[in-house]
Amino acid sequence: MSVNLTSLESSIVITDYYTVCSLSAIASIIVILISLFTLVLVWQTKLRLHTVRHLLMCNTSIASILYCIVQSVNYTFLIFLRSQTSDQTCRWRGYFAYLSISAISYSYLIQAISRFFISVLSHRYRWLTTFKTYYILILVQWLIVIIIPLPAILTKDIYYRPTSLCWVPLKHLIHVTYSFFAYYIFPTLSICMIYVFIYYRVKKVTNRPCISVRPNNREKRDLELLRNILILLFVYSIGGTPSILFLITANKPIYLLSIVSMSLTVAVEKIFTTILDRDIRQVIIKLLSSTTRVKPFERLRKKETGFRAANHFELQPCPNKYLENVQRTN
Repeated sequence: MSVNLTSLESSIVITDYYTVCSLSAIASIIVILISLFTLVLVWQTKLRLHTVRHLLMCNTSIASILYCIVQSVNYTFLIFLRSQTSDQTCRWRGYFAYLSISAISYSYLIQAISRFFISVLSHRYRWLTTFKTYYILILVQWLIVIIIPLPAILTKDIYYRPTSLCWVPLKHLIHVTYSFFAYYIFPTLSICMIYVFIYYRVKKVTNRPCISVRPNNREKRDLELLRNILILLFVYSIGGTPSILFLITANKPIYLLSIVSMSLTVAVEKIFTTILDRDIRQVIIKLLSSTTRVKPFERLRKKETGFRAANHFELQPCPNKYLENVQRTN
């Protein structure tokens, strides 16, 4: 293993990062734009999008923006600021990189916990569906995200390497295993287990003999939302596969692929989120249709007002005092 790592590090040159970092930067720009659009759309649409689901979606958007910014900074230091050789600075870059990755993972986890609360426990505990509960849940999530990457700065496993990002080297196997498990594998497996449980429970309810053949609207929404999130989870799982393969094989092409795969996956996830979310999709369609319909009427109104102002042919109602004077004279 150590021989493979030594040969891998010696075979990598700085030009190998140009293509993958460029692709990752393009994907990061797309993610930031879509995430900002989602945040503004939810903020401006007061009633329809002010729900717990969209609150958690905004939380994921903030985590995605943080991830893209942190990774772009790391690429900048790797390619353009190579004179910065401090080990301590490298550890802090690694800490924020792991923090941003876990922020995305655990934001999906609390979305799964939210669906579990609403689908399973809301009948017994109504307070689990309140905004206050999810504000606390988001706060706990970010506290966990801040705490779990602390080994990156508390140990000296991360150090500056001229042709490598500030990650934990594979030779520190315990730290690497902890990183993959805490930042990616644990939240992903937890999400899968929660959604499998919700899916079978909803299917069990809809298949009861005493229940109507047609499921109610809430069950339909649960199944639709479950389908959408499972699609997003599948996309997200594909993004982490190259990193796991690199952990096993220590292969150079897989290593370079793992750098860009996560950013591309987050970009694809943002696009799918916008397409699959019915409320956001309908709001966007409504905005587009309103802009295409209102503009001609506004132009027509301007033309009408301009014509009246130019010719002064508009009839005005006669005041009552003038009518009284006319009646008196008659």
